[in-house]
Amino acid sequence: MSPRISAPRVKRIDSGARRLYQRGVFELRGFYAVLDRDDEDLARLLAKYACVLQVRLKPRGKRVDLEDIVRVARMARRVCDAVGIPLVVNDRVDVALIAGADGVHLGQTDLPITEARVLAGDRLFVGVSTHDLEQVRAARAAGADYLGFGPVFATSTKENPDLVQGIAGLRGAVSAAGTIPIVAIGGITTDQVAAVLATGVAGICAISAVTEAADREAAARLFARG
Repeated sequence: MSPRISAPRVKRIDSGARRLYQRGVFELRGFYAVLDRDDEDLARLLAKYACVLQVRLKPRGKRVDLEDIVRVARMARRVCDAVGIPLVVNDRVDVALIAGADGVHLGQTDLPITEARVLAGDRLFVGVSTHDLEQVRAARAAGADYLGFGPVFATSTKENPDLVQGIAGLRGAVSAAGTIPIVAIGGITTDQVAAVLATGVAGICAISAVTEAADREAAARLFARG
């Protein structure tokens, strides 16, 4: 049975028309994709296999203007609508609201969950990045709708990655999270999918393993199938 997020909104597509929302839940299971660049073709490929698409624009050594983040988020909104999956914006509650996203994903140094709720009301579900069991328990107590946990393995995506948690750490996080879905992230390759899923996580987030793959679609398909 798929883990469910008690979220304020769930998106439904009505004959390709404007998305409709109602109170309820949405399923989080499978490939949690991240769009890390302004590339609509990549966005469409990721959305084809993902259960969620997150916009995360953080190129190394470069500053990204707010208007560029909003533009990419709005493009991703259209892409997500076309296939009926939720859109999440990384870090920025304001951008998530402007772009009509379904959720926002917060890091440990971003807005606290309580403040994000004040700004967004019931318009966004909230995910939180966690890197150890203490952070998992804190995010759970604060009312996070889902958690990212990692890095599971060594990763090159972040400039200053947190300590590697490994499979054992991931298994402990799943236990500590209780009913809150966990998305594993950090250095996960297609060869490690089975071992990661065996811990009981709801989904896997892979960025460079897909975007830098010789065959992006084949890689995305493998993460989606598990």
